[in-house]
Amino acid sequence: MLRTLMATLGGEGFGSKEFPLYLLLKCFIVQKILGVNRRVPWPVHWSSRIVDVNNIDRGSRCPGLSMGCHIDGRNGIRFGRNVWIGPRVSIISMNHDPYDYHQYVTCGPIVIRDNCWIGANAVILPEVELGNHTIVAAGAVVTKSFKEGNQVLAGVPARVVKKLDEYRGQC
Repeated sequence: MLRTLMATLGGEGFGSKEFPLYLLLKCFIVQKILGVNRRVPWPVHWSSRIVDVNNIDRGSRCPGLSMGCHIDGRNGIRFGRNVWIGPRVSIISMNHDPYDYHQYVTCGPIVIRDNCWIGANAVILPEVELGNHTIVAAGAVVTKSFKEGNQVLAGVPARVVKKLDEYRGQC
């Protein structure tokens, strides 16, 4: 029965060992039966919203699994391996044209490299690239790229507040 459930759920994330059975069942009921985030092929919290899942490369974890996230992939988002996303994070890859609010601006994707941690209530805006092992502090608003990596970003707008050594955990 479990194998049938996982096959029905689809996607790599649903069949992996990193998700306990109760989470798989909750996500199955909310996503596949109730239809919340139905098109997302990985587990997503029912209060999170994923826009244009086809333009999101999720990496090795599940973006949107924390509550209240808004992940807009219309211009593309590429997550690296081991990217942790806190609650109520907004990752917005598309913006309105400042001269016609009914139009959108096409631009490059957001890139979040390996071993990053995005803290609660953080906002990442279009075309941002974060280097490996970048921590975005809670409430930070990232408006430009920080490609160097091994750093902590904080503030509005975000800036580097601390340098870090290389990441030591598993990827």
